[in-house]
Amino acid sequence: MKITRAQRFVILAMSTSLLLIGCSDKSTTKATQVAAKVNGDEITVHQINFALSRLNNAAAAQNKDAVNQVLKGLVDKQLLVQQAIEEKLDRDPRVTQALEEGRLQILAAAYVDRLTQSMTPPTDDEIKAYYEKNPALFSDRRVYRLRELAIQTTPANVEEIKAKLAEAKDLTDLAEWLKARSIPVRTNQSVKPAEQLPLELVPRLQALREGQSLTLIGNNVITLVAVADYQSQPLTLEQAKPLIERYMVNTHKREMAEAKLKQLRQNARIDYKGDYAAVESTPVTTQPAAAEPVVTSEQEAIGKGLQGLK
Repeated sequence: MKITRAQRFVILAMSTSLLLIGCSDKSTTKATQVAAKVNGDEITVHQINFALSRLNNAAAAQNKDAVNQVLKGLVDKQLLVQQAIEEKLDRDPRVTQALEEGRLQILAAAYVDRLTQSMTPPTDDEIKAYYEKNPALFSDRRVYRLRELAIQTTPANVEEIKAKLAEAKDLTDLAEWLKARSIPVRTNQSVKPAEQLPLELVPRLQALREGQSLTLIGNNVITLVAVADYQSQPLTLEQAKPLIERYMVNTHKREMAEAKLKQLRQNARIDYKGDYAAVESTPVTTQPAAAEPVVTSEQEAIGKGLQGLK
C-alpha cells in the first residue's frame, strides 16, 4: 500500500501522540491536570507544557494566546489520531513500521542528550582562539554574491569539459559552449555570508578576486563557483562568541556520540545475515581529503553551510 501525503501527516500525528504524549490512565489523572477532552480522550497540562518546551521560546510559555494555540493544535492532532485508529491505520504494516522507527529515533536521541549533558562548555580562551584562527569567518568576514554552474558529466565527455574549463574566459562563454553541445548544466545565483558556506571553501573563496572562480569535482558533476562580488562585514569577538560557542558545543557533542558509538560497536556482537553478510567486512570510513572537495551538486557545494555555526 502506498502512503499518501495525508496519511503521512496522520502517521506523524500518531507518532507524536503515541510516543511523546502517551496514553494516560484516565482513572488516575487528576481533574486539574486535564486541559481538554476530545471525544473522551484527555489532553493534559503536561502535554501542553511539553509542546511549549519544544518551541525553544521561554516567552511563549507565558503567553496565553500561544498556550491556547498549542492546545488547539493538540486537539486537532488527537482528532486525526482518533480518525486514523477508527480506520485501522494503526494496524497497517507501513504505519506500525513508521511508528517503531519514530520510537527508535526518539530513544537514540534521548540517549545522546543524556550522554552529553555533563559536557563542559568551551572557555573564553578557547572561543577566542577559534575566532583568531578563522579570520575569514569573523574578523575578515565577507558576504559573497556567487554564480554557480553545475555541469553533468559522463565518462565520454568529462575530459573534453575539463579541457574547456582550462581555456574558458568566463562562465557565460562556458555556458554557451555547453549548451551548443547539449551538455546538461544548471545555473544558480546566491548571496551567502562566509558562515553559510562549507568550511573548506571559505579560505579558497577568500583568496579569489571578483570574477574569479573555483572548480569542485564530484561524481558525474563539475561545479564552478564564481565570485561576482562581495562586501566586507566583519564580526567582533563579542558578536561571534555565541555562534562559536554553539558550533563548538555541537562539534563536541558529535565527537562524544561518535566515540561512544565506536565503543558500543566494538563491544557488541553484530551478525549480518544473508545478502547483507558482506556489510560486516566493509570498514566504516569518513570521506578522505582530496585536492578538490567531492560534491554531488551545486546545492551540496553551496547550500550545506557551516553546520552548527548559525
